[in-house]
Order: sequence, then structure tokens, then C-alpha cells
Amino acid sequence: MFRRYLVTGLLVLVPLVITIWVLNTLIGVMDQTLFLLPPAWRPDNFLGVHIPGFGVILTVFIVLVTGMVATNILGKRVLLIWEAILARVPVVKSIYYSVKQVSDTLFSDSGNAFRKALLVQYPREGSWTIAFLTGQPGGDVVNHLKGEFVSVYVPTTPNPTSGFFLMMPKKDIVELDMSVDDALKYIISMGVVTPDSHH
Repeated sequence: MFRRYLVTGLLVLVPLVITIWVLNTLIGVMDQTLFLLPPAWRPDNFLGVHIPGFGVILTVFIVLVTGMVATNILGKRVLLIWEAILARVPVVKSIYYSVKQVSDTLFSDSGNAFRKALLVQYPREGSWTIAFLTGQPGGDVVNHLKGEFVSVYVPTTPNPTSGFFLMMPKKDIVELDMSVDDALKYIISMGVVTPDSHH
């Protein structure tokens, strides 16, 4: 009886505590944007007490204003000038354009970072795992690969933000009738949350 109560309590509290912790961390990071304001303009001075969350409002406002400015003609020209300046700084250029390519793929309307959920043999033949199709090999890499290859991302469990980038023969992958969202849930849950099968 004691063990059942303990397990039930953990099942209720663990997801709740982790959710609160993640939200608290995100709000704490976003609240750092308040330091961009002059001390006299910060909400703490008006209210006399610190209330978490004002930084979230400021962050969203900054992102929206940046988006509005970047979409008009003048903003686009300023952005081009800014990128031209960054392109002349060797180390900054490499970092900026690498990050920009990834963010364009993830956040733009035309971007499609994970195109399909796949089943691949990894890390050895006979062991299968979920992976995601990210595209096809390019550049000089293609000259050294014989046959048709695809680029895949194999995420780790339970944190899919880290993983391995692989180029595999297309014949060795199995395309799954599973959405990318369902595949991510399957990975994060370590196989506990099984997606509905489609037949």
C-alpha cells in the first residue's frame, strides 16, 4: 500500500515539478532583458517589489519590433549592411552564418528541419532507433559517396536536442507512417509513450 501511494505521488508530482522548473528557468532567463532598461524604467522601481515575468513581456516586445523593422524596406537594407559588416570579421562570420542557417531552417515558414520520421539501424546492425530525415548530403561529400544517400539526425533519449548527424544509404532507412511530433514524444518518453499505429 505504501509503495503504491509513493509511486502514485511521484507520477503526479514529478511532471508538475519539472514543468514548473522549466518555466521558472525560462522566465528567469527572459527577465534578464530588464537589465537593458535604464534603472529608473524597471518595473521593480515602480512597484517596490520584483515580480517575475515582466522580462517575458519585454522579450516578446523586442522580438515583435525586430520582426516589424526587418520586414520593411528600410529594415531589410539595414540588415544587409549589418550582415555585410559581420561578413568581414573572420570568426564572427563563421559563427553567425552557421547559426543563421540553422535558425532559418527551424523557424522560417519554408524551413523544414525534420522532414520525416525514420527507422534506422544504429549504433550497430540489428539495433533499431528513431531518426529524422534532414535532407541530402551536399558539397564535396557527394563526390565520395557511392549510391543514393540521405542525411539523418539520430537524437538521444530523453534529450532530443543532442544527437548524431549521419549520412546513410537510402536503401538502409525505413520511412515511418508517424508524424515528427509523435516520434519526438516516443523518443523523449524513452519508448513509454507509444504512438498510435496507422494501417
